[in-house]
Amino acid sequence: MTFKQTVLQELLTLIRQEGLSHLSEQEVINRVDISSATFREFFNGMDDLVTQVVEYDLEMRQQEHQRLFAQEPSPLRRLLLIIQLGLETLRTSQPAVLQELQENYPAAWRLYWNHSNEYTTYLLHELLNEGVLQHELRRDINIQLVTKIMIEQLSIIVNPAIFPPERFHIAEVFRSIFLYYVRGICTEAGMKKAEDFFAAMK
Repeated sequence: MTFKQTVLQELLTLIRQEGLSHLSEQEVINRVDISSATFREFFNGMDDLVTQVVEYDLEMRQQEHQRLFAQEPSPLRRLLLIIQLGLETLRTSQPAVLQELQENYPAAWRLYWNHSNEYTTYLLHELLNEGVLQHELRRDINIQLVTKIMIEQLSIIVNPAIFPPERFHIAEVFRSIFLYYVRGICTEAGMKKAEDFFAAMK
């Protein structure tokens, strides 16, 4: 890991734990323990910093997916592992972080959402297709439609107008929407795997 990657990881942890609203250039310099010169070398201001942190976060998630997939042949369990990883990330993050991204850092939010519409859409489509072929998911599902529904469910979860973070914990919303939806598209064999997976999560 390079020094810059170390800084990005520390910033990602800081943002998840405390949010974005209070962070300034000087606060970052103090909290991450870098010089003003290093800050200017790495970032063109706070907008660029947040965008780079989001980009780093998305790259790390993709690497984590690859690591998880290397140990798990079942497409249904791969899908559930992705959901579990997303749930754990949300549980360890300030509820308002995504709202702050949307409202104050549009470039970073576009990067985050474009990633969902491209990488995540492709990944979901492939896992659903494999799940049908391996008889873990119902053969009668419309894979393209289910993929679209799951992406739209994600957009609902992160919409503060629908689920205000001060009223609903985003991790529980995520769990309630995705895990119960997945149950509905499983075959009997898939349902057994899903139930075992859910039981292990508790």
